[in-house]
Amino acid sequence: MGEFMKKDQWILGIETSCDETAVAIIKNGREIVANVVASQIESHKRFGGVVPEIASRHHVEQITIVMEEALKQANITFAEIDAIAVTEGPGLVGALLIGVNAAKALAFAHNKPLVPVHHIAGHIYANRLVTELKFPLLALVVSGGHTELVYMKEHGHFEVIGETRDDAAGEAYDKVARTLNLPYPGGPHIDRLAHEGCPVIDLPRAWLEEGSYDFSFSGLKSAVINTVHNAAQRGETIAPEDLAASFQESVIDVLVTKTKKAVEEYGVKQLLVAGGVAANKGLRSALEKTFSDGKIELVIPPLSLCTDNAAMIAAAGSVMFEKGIRADLSLNAIPGLDIEIYNT
Repeated sequence: MGEFMKKDQWILGIETSCDETAVAIIKNGREIVANVVASQIESHKRFGGVVPEIASRHHVEQITIVMEEALKQANITFAEIDAIAVTEGPGLVGALLIGVNAAKALAFAHNKPLVPVHHIAGHIYANRLVTELKFPLLALVVSGGHTELVYMKEHGHFEVIGETRDDAAGEAYDKVARTLNLPYPGGPHIDRLAHEGCPVIDLPRAWLEEGSYDFSFSGLKSAVINTVHNAAQRGETIAPEDLAASFQESVIDVLVTKTKKAVEEYGVKQLLVAGGVAANKGLRSALEKTFSDGKIELVIPPLSLCTDNAAMIAAAGSVMFEKGIRADLSLNAIPGLDIEIYNT
């Protein structure tokens, strides 16, 4: 898209859906010129998860600092910015509100268009910062709050063909990590442990009914917890690395098998991986192995673009801006926002 523009397009993106305060500036939809993220992991670690009230307070403290740093990195002024893109949802409502109100204040003060962005659309468009998207495509979204398969026939058009019916994959990772007394966030620790163990423990895989691309990880999570409790009652010890390896194998088996089936059924040109769990080494290597024949292009963003950031929001915002999607100053945070809302 960028190559057809007469002038460079500059989009400022704001992301505050959970526990990262992030501001980025993207040039022509694909080039990162600034990407600043203030993480709150240390603040939430002792609670074993994100505390919404604490997250919101941190966003209030950080948003202006992060914004100034992004403008400084990009060496740009608000006069040159074409639009302000912001995560409208889904996410923690208190956290989202900080970003939404900051974006509205900027749009009002500098008379700039305001572009609302779906958080998961952002994760998908993180891949456009790596390579140009080729349609039709399929995106496997795996994060703390989401596990879904999204079909895209063109830019900015999202069709959810499968989603989690209960726990998201990342949520299951965090809960299993807590059972194994591993620190928060649990995903990277389970991933590391899994590579040290063997998948010798028989754990369930939820395939659901024939032809469904939906996911379910609640039963698997419960099975892990029961395995640990039953062993403790019998006075037995289970090697945590073997349990981690068995759990991870079960998650990856379901994710990869359903994704492969969807890729074949929908005849896509590209498979994009998106979301925080896309940083998982086990998942990355299983997908690379499964799609090594080169029939479709597998795109996995670098680790820095898997977790929440504002570059992905600006990248998605660039496409939405070109499609004419705008919000006025009544824009509000929507914690349960549907990704198909802006389909045209």
